[in-house]
Amino acid sequence: MEKSLHGLVCKCALLLTFTLALSYSSFSQLSAGTYVEAGVTVGPMGFLGDLGGHVGKGTTFLKDYNMNTTKLSVGAFVAVYPAEWLGFRFAFNYGGVSGNDALITAKGGDEVSRKDRNLDFRSKIAEAFVATEIYPTVFFENEPTDVQGRLRPYGLIGIGVFHFNPQGSYTDPASHQTTWVDLRPLHTEGEGFAEYPDRKEYSLTQINIPMGIGVKYFFNENVNLSFEIVHRKTFTDYLDDVSTTFVDPSLFSKYLSPAQAAIATAMANKSPLQGVSGSGYNPGNKRGDPTQNDAYFTAGFKLAIRLGAGNGREWRNSTRCPILRF
Repeated sequence: MEKSLHGLVCKCALLLTFTLALSYSSFSQLSAGTYVEAGVTVGPMGFLGDLGGHVGKGTTFLKDYNMNTTKLSVGAFVAVYPAEWLGFRFAFNYGGVSGNDALITAKGGDEVSRKDRNLDFRSKIAEAFVATEIYPTVFFENEPTDVQGRLRPYGLIGIGVFHFNPQGSYTDPASHQTTWVDLRPLHTEGEGFAEYPDRKEYSLTQINIPMGIGVKYFFNENVNLSFEIVHRKTFTDYLDDVSTTFVDPSLFSKYLSPAQAAIATAMANKSPLQGVSGSGYNPGNKRGDPTQNDAYFTAGFKLAIRLGAGNGREWRNSTRCPILRF
């Protein structure tokens, strides 16, 4: 899995580099001058995956987003603009995601089985990505290099890498104290066990595809504020450590230390219905949905300051003609 992941990273990085190079070469000569912006971002980060959700079948869409699992995300970025309609951004963000089956309101549908599953998780997220920004309305603007007071919608898409580490809440049966424990070392779904050859240990560092929309407002030519929603498509179903079926709990003592095996047994199956014949919470029964990978998103504000401008932009401080704002 590690080799295939590294191969994917290399291929995607080469493809993106080639695409950006072609774009820059083709369009930078059309701009009045290249400029650079830097700034910060802040806003909520949300999880879309197996845990938590709402009425009906679980999905990786906003329908299954639990507002009270929202975590804060902060970040920084640098962006290069070879033309008013085109930008290349490098960003780093740090935040968190979580999910909890106990938050589901059961109304007699498919959501009941998820609520009775009774699992939860949390994870910190550290990510870095490069993305292309496109500002389509620039082509309809009169004198687009005069940006003060403008409002510009945009779209973005890119490629990134993120690190996560899912944890679950564990209540010690002796002390009754609840703590958060790392889930990957517990192999809760038998990842890496010989009895489940198709379940490889998942990597905590993965590729994502950020894609989103936003709108940017220019206070003046040096300062602007954007609001954007960016969805991250991932290639893992283990962001929440839940993907396939419940495993035979006796296997934990075969592969783990006695202390770890006891915790893994408790964390792999928290349903109050486990052990009940036909309940759906026994070894081999569905624990997650492997047909849909997990995802996460941010909705935040991006404050940017222009660091400098290239040749040909200084004329904007001279006499200007009236322009029509888009």
